Amino acid sequence: MLKTYGLLGLIQLMCFKIRTRFVFRNARIIRFPFRLRGKQYIRINEGFTTGFNCRLDAFNINNGSEPLIVIGKNVQINDDVHIGATERIEIHDNVLIASKVFITDHNHGKYSGIGADSPKTKPNDRLIYSSPVVIEKNVWIGEFVSILPGVTIGEGSIVGTMSVVNKNVPPFCIVVGSPARVVKKFDFDKNEWISVKND
Repeated sequence: MLKTYGLLGLIQLMCFKIRTRFVFRNARIIRFPFRLRGKQYIRINEGFTTGFNCRLDAFNINNGSEPLIVIGKNVQINDDVHIGATERIEIHDNVLIASKVFITDHNHGKYSGIGADSPKTKPNDRLIYSSPVVIEKNVWIGEFVSILPGVTIGEGSIVGTMSVVNKNVPPFCIVVGSPARVVKKFDFDKNEWISVKND
């Protein structure tokens, strides 16, 4: 291990492990700086790992008692990941999230249908609208991805770098783009990824 990290790196790693126990006892390692708001509304399962400068925000604007962010076993998030919830974000077991990813279940204002907010209203004065986000097990999320309110990402799917996910992703698919669309689906009979045509 000394050859891998060097003496200073090993000391830093040990310091992170000690500090981790004070933030979330069952996490594997949290690398600091680590920003946390609403800790009492965040539930972390064992094996949680972070990169540097991650941010978890749980805003209990509805005065509920249930956790707003629930993270399953062996979830790894890399540098500069921001997760913000006012209603519910679930990240299931074995999810891998690359750096600079944004996941939110809420928005300042309503922008479709009857009662949409006016662009003349200050954004900070607009009501918060939310819809739960679920990321099922074994999902891999690439760098610079944004996952927006009301989305479920199905088991085993992959979200390509720089994608914006604004609708549900079926299980065992690869999605890319802004907005994200399915480009491949895993065929269990052939044991391979098959391209999907988009019109």
